[in-house]
Amino acid sequence: MLAVSLNAALGNAGLLVVLAASVVGALSTGLAIATGNQRGVRQASAYAWLILAGALVSVIAMQRALEMRDYSIAYIQDVGSSTTPGIYNVAAMWSALEGSLLLWVLVLSGFTAAVAWRFRKRASDPLVGWALVDMFVVSAFFALITFGPANPFAAGPTVPVGFDGPGPNPLLQDHILVNFHPPILYLGYVGFTVPFAFAIAALITGRVGEGWLMETRRWALFSWASLTIGILLGAWWSYEVLGWSGVWAWDPVENASLLPWLTGTAYIHSVLVQQRRGMLRVWNLSLLIATFALTILGTFLTRSGVINSVHAFAAGQIDGYLLGFFGLVTIVSLGLIAWRGDRLRSPGVMDSPLSREGAFLANNLVFAGLALV
Repeated sequence: MLAVSLNAALGNAGLLVVLAASVVGALSTGLAIATGNQRGVRQASAYAWLILAGALVSVIAMQRALEMRDYSIAYIQDVGSSTTPGIYNVAAMWSALEGSLLLWVLVLSGFTAAVAWRFRKRASDPLVGWALVDMFVVSAFFALITFGPANPFAAGPTVPVGFDGPGPNPLLQDHILVNFHPPILYLGYVGFTVPFAFAIAALITGRVGEGWLMETRRWALFSWASLTIGILLGAWWSYEVLGWSGVWAWDPVENASLLPWLTGTAYIHSVLVQQRRGMLRVWNLSLLIATFALTILGTFLTRSGVINSVHAFAAGQIDGYLLGFFGLVTIVSLGLIAWRGDRLRSPGVMDSPLSREGAFLANNLVFAGLALV
């Protein structure tokens, strides 16, 4: 019984560390930037590594609970089973709502730590500091709902001796892509948090030129490539498991992942125009904000139970949280764009609708139109 309770205790402790480090990191770093305390700004990286450590402890505890069939945890009662093959037992962690959010927290913590390490020599730069603050806020939100209403370590009812759970959905136990499609898709979904955070940091600091674009170009390309591969793997998986219409029959969950891909594709094309000519500043910021916001909206569609799909999770208790966060991201971002409106005026002018810049803009309108449809 000691080992059984240890899994839940470790998992919840890890989530609490993520939540506390995110909240304290955001507040202390923001205050340090506002007061000019460079030492306090440089300490932001310590919070990033603490967040990653907490997320790793929680994921290890969950994998241990799955391996042990720790039926004292409600989530293991729902997805655990002694008959589940070992290779699918690992993927059982993200086979239902609570575990999928735990995976999200892990990926986000990895990106946060990666940003802290990549910009460690510029740790006192306010642009980097505000970007980390933004990532801490996003991390705090997901840690809050994972530690609270969607806690994967919540205790379950007492089960009789010899009880064996049902295991993951049978559709998640007959193809190896279940081990690759969700994590790679999450790399794309969560990865767009990095360029979004730098865009918000640029608006806060007023450094809305092309500098922040150079800082985040590779992050955006990596996230877009991961999202592309994740969608393709999902299409392959759906075809193998459900037949041809499994992915192409306008499945709402598949569309949920396609939406940020469309706006993200438009962004990585039009950002070239801003880098070369200083044009489309407001448009690029809007595309990037839309891409991040659509990842939150897609998360709501997939996890709220508002749609009927073989890919969707059952109705949960986090739909209000996700919609609220989606609204907050949209309102704050548009407010910052309006605040910096004068500085966002483009120094360059489009020569002709038939120029290269005109072609990029037409490309953008097509992708944005498809996303709207």
